[in-house]
Amino acid sequence: MVSSQLISVYITNHNYDKYLKQSIESVLDQTFQDFELLIIDDGSTDNSREIIEQYRDHPKISIIYQNNKGLNITNNIAMRASNGKYLMRLDADDFLEKEALEKMSSALESDGELGLVFPDYYYVDAEGNRTGIEQRHNFEKEVSLYDQPAHGACTMIRLQFLKELGGYNESFTCQDGYDLWIKFITHHKVSNINIPLFSYRRHGQNLTTNEEKILKTRKQIKSVFVEEHFNSPATLAIIPVRNTFIDGINLPLFEIKGKSLLESKMESVLHSRKLNHIVITSADEEILSYVYQKFSKHKKISIIERPKAYAERNQSLNDTINQSLSFEEENGRKYEAIMTLALEFPFLEAETIDEAIDTLTLFKSDAVLSVRPDNRLYYQHNGSSLQPILDQEKFTKLEREALYKGVGGIVLSTLKNFHEHGKMTDGRISHIVVDQKTAFGIFSKFDFELFQSLILNS
Repeated sequence: MVSSQLISVYITNHNYDKYLKQSIESVLDQTFQDFELLIIDDGSTDNSREIIEQYRDHPKISIIYQNNKGLNITNNIAMRASNGKYLMRLDADDFLEKEALEKMSSALESDGELGLVFPDYYYVDAEGNRTGIEQRHNFEKEVSLYDQPAHGACTMIRLQFLKELGGYNESFTCQDGYDLWIKFITHHKVSNINIPLFSYRRHGQNLTTNEEKILKTRKQIKSVFVEEHFNSPATLAIIPVRNTFIDGINLPLFEIKGKSLLESKMESVLHSRKLNHIVITSADEEILSYVYQKFSKHKKISIIERPKAYAERNQSLNDTINQSLSFEEENGRKYEAIMTLALEFPFLEAETIDEAIDTLTLFKSDAVLSVRPDNRLYYQHNGSSLQPILDQEKFTKLEREALYKGVGGIVLSTLKNFHEHGKMTDGRISHIVVDQKTAFGIFSKFDFELFQSLILNS
């Protein structure tokens, strides 16, 4: 007969012999001992097997060797092999605080509706020295928008709920925590413990250093989940265009590799699967003449001449948006969401546009902005000295103090939100993180020259 424990912990390892023993011992040294430990080695070629075999006869430990199956397949193997009520993954390069299992299982035991619980955590370097603390928002008091997921590892979940949700999607090669998060916030209650209960080791081999792969996978996870469970809102994109001269060159009409910047932008936008219609609006005769020549026959595009007063620098886009909505309504087209796209961000791709719409849908937010995290130090002058804002130099990294920079040129809002607040950026605003290339904007001669260099060398 298979014995049953309250908690199943599994350690995933691939060539982390340097850290593996500390990870294993951190589980065995827990204050709460009603657990089993699965060690899953995924084709290591270092000395991991020698370390693992030292625990072969330990009564709490089971060992699984496999060959390069990847993270989500491994997660599902652990799910099927586990005998516990709760399941938690620990990466072989991380390690637990002694009371981690006790505190997380206690939270789940006290609330039968809670499907997932996660803690704060320490950052440590390759040698295990603490370099910071990640302190999340308090989910009981502060959180109503769930667009900031739990860490994939050291999140404890109710195993029955995970099985009912179909386990992990094996088509994704990373971001198992994001896949899990989307599933659980849609169907179950989630919460956190505002105490650091594990140490996350940052070193050159971390998968989380591969930003491009992470962001691409997050887009895919959102897309798959929305396709399976939701209807996307009918969305209108509005692209305001004006004559913008940099070093004597009209930026929208500047041609490189045989296409104008505006034409290249429209090609990307038209590849969106989620946009229902697109409005190009301008007060400049040269722009309008070009747009009519290029796009007047396209069924998915409307061209509107906007009053010059609407196109003044620093003028709110509200009048332009209302004019576009009125035009569309007169032509029998109605929408649930509106998106503005800035021409100055030339590397925006259709997949990112679609991700914004998926994000609005998934998190039931009122608006979505494209951003990048900004971890640089910022200072304010207090009259006698420069002082870092938000105490950014301190050891503890508070989620509520994280800074984001609006880039990429996407602003998305539900129509209801826009009408109720008189602007796009109000209500519950969620975000999408874009990569550095998408974040690049042309606002100066230097930017323009860099853009030309990037295009010509691509």
